[in-house]
Amino acid sequence: MNFISLMAQMAGGAEGGAQQNPMSMVIMMAALFGVMYFVMIRPQKKKQKEEQNMRDNIQVGDEITTIGGIVGRVVTVKEDSLIIETGADRNKMKITRWAVSQNNTANEKLEAERQAAKEAAEAEKQKKMEEAAENSKKNRKKSKKKDDTFDS
Repeated sequence: MNFISLMAQMAGGAEGGAQQNPMSMVIMMAALFGVMYFVMIRPQKKKQKEEQNMRDNIQVGDEITTIGGIVGRVVTVKEDSLIIETGADRNKMKITRWAVSQNNTANEKLEAERQAAKEAAEAEKQKKMEEAAENSKKNRKKSKKKDDTFDS
């Protein structure tokens, strides 16, 4: 049983020789294409757009990795190519922009920002906990004073 006949049976719940509703088949195919778009095509286009944005934002001094695994520091940026230095003896290579796989400098900056935000959140959380502990101590002292006045 092929895919189309399976879809047709699911759409119409057809038995033996009964006629299929062609509109239900069209709706099923449209739904299938819609699901494929949101599951496969849209995320791929988003990823391509992010990669192109990363390649367009490469600056002199950034450390990059090419699709071939070569790591180097950008020396010159041109419209469609880059010149990078690699190795201890600073060999220079000319590569095209599309050959850049990662911008390691941007990744390091992003990671540093995330770490700083995480540390700031931890510090804020610690500060709130200390304030809550102080408020709790103050409330205990007040309630103890009230208890002492009632006992008298």
